[in-house]
Amino acid sequence: MENIIRIAVQKSGRLSEDSLSLIKECGIKFYNGTGKLKSTSTNFPIEFLYLRDDDIPGYVADGVADLGIVGENELVEKDKSVDVLKKLGFSKCRLSLAIPKSQEYPGLSYFEGKNIATSYTKILGDYLKANHINAEIHEISGSVEIAPSIGLAEGICDIVSSGSTLMMNGLKEVEEIFKSEAVLISHKGLNSEKMAIVEKLLFRINAVQTGKSNKYVLLNAPNESLDKIISLIPGMRSPTILPLAQEGWSSVHSVLSEDQFWENIEELRAAGAEGILVVPIEKMVI
Repeated sequence: MENIIRIAVQKSGRLSEDSLSLIKECGIKFYNGTGKLKSTSTNFPIEFLYLRDDDIPGYVADGVADLGIVGENELVEKDKSVDVLKKLGFSKCRLSLAIPKSQEYPGLSYFEGKNIATSYTKILGDYLKANHINAEIHEISGSVEIAPSIGLAEGICDIVSSGSTLMMNGLKEVEEIFKSEAVLISHKGLNSEKMAIVEKLLFRINAVQTGKSNKYVLLNAPNESLDKIISLIPGMRSPTILPLAQEGWSSVHSVLSEDQFWENIEELRAAGAEGILVVPIEKMVI
């Protein structure tokens, strides 16, 4: 079908929830009932395929799906020929080496000549090669943490979020080897019709993400402090300044990143700003 694009998303789990949430925030309506393997949007030319995350890079590379949302760890591990259109900023985690808590760790040399269990043989192999470490890699699918306790390996390499799973299995994280987050990928051979739809989708995603990283700020300030306050919250082009009923005071409206606001909050208060409101932005088009 030339007038519709197919996007592959993980069928369950946190990555699936975050991916579908982003798409819904883009104003795209669809029904993804329990057990469904595909669905079609009612207001945007897109069809969803619900797949295992490690299958997504292959489906996109083969052109079965035009787009995919997948973790960078799976993308790099599968090593398929696709284009990365955008990092999405959610489902962040890291791939790390871990060893039993009882073991002393002198550095990467610990793994020289030892066995490491992992589901990520390519990423781990490339890392060990780059650091000139010779170790035996044992590929395991799932429950990698059990490998040291059953004598299969002296260490593991696995995805870490909070580290609680490692602690529960008597392990400690010793080296971070790869950082991952969700990325939007595409098939390399998309025609112009499909690329036009992809550009519309990217426009919506950018608007949602820009809105999330910025806040709408409103405050009251004495007129003699306006120059100082404007320098602290310059906005996209310049702030909006409206006179208050009380003479000598104005209301200042601006948009700025949340991090920038927290860096400047004390200076704003010192300059005389009062009644500061910080409001979420649903979408922001620049």
